[in-house]
Amino acid sequence: MELLSAEHVAAVGVTAAAAAAVPAARRWPVGASRGLALLIGATYAVEHASFVVRGTWSLDFNLPLHLTDVVTIVSVLALWTARPLLVELTWFWALTASLQAVLTPDLGGTDFPELLYWTFFITHSGAVVAALLLVVGRRIEPRPGAVRRAFAATLAVAAAAATANLLAGGNYMWLREKPEAGSLLDVMGPWPWYILSAAVLALALFTLLDLPFRRHRPTLSPERTEKPRAR
Repeated sequence: MELLSAEHVAAVGVTAAAAAAVPAARRWPVGASRGLALLIGATYAVEHASFVVRGTWSLDFNLPLHLTDVVTIVSVLALWTARPLLVELTWFWALTASLQAVLTPDLGGTDFPELLYWTFFITHSGAVVAALLLVVGRRIEPRPGAVRRAFAATLAVAAAAATANLLAGGNYMWLREKPEAGSLLDVMGPWPWYILSAAVLALALFTLLDLPFRRHRPTLSPERTEKPRAR
């Protein structure tokens, strides 16, 4: 699918509309979160089942080691359990990796209305909406230290992806070469420098995504941080 095709514009528009609808309610019920979790999870399962049925599932391509695949799984768990760490990872990863995938999709020649077109946008756009639903709609805000935890988790996923690339010959997280479709990596220099550039950008974006919540976090006064004295 070409960037800025009518189908791509429509997919981005639906994503934006769904994201804009999240703040409409003062607080979203747990049922809404779990309904979205079922939609994303079932769609992701259907996608992998389609590769199996077609006989095209392979270790070098279909392991869940692209960051967008990881956040798809994490967003389902976060929507279902509302655990703070999972919510934080969904917030930072979905509004960076998943959002970029929606804006610059690499579908490997898949066009509308093929199945993989639908599964791609439902899972990636669903993760974006999930992040907003959990943090904006349900008020589960990132905690102190969230940026540090999210960045450490990103490095851990990158290490796993690099290992899989070596063992299976894949290109998970685009660590071996840039995607064929245009992406933000195209302006980050040649290999391997674009990997370092992407890591720096990720840390900067995580920090920006954390800024709206810093002023709400309680700070301890010097008196409260002192250790109690023995009597």
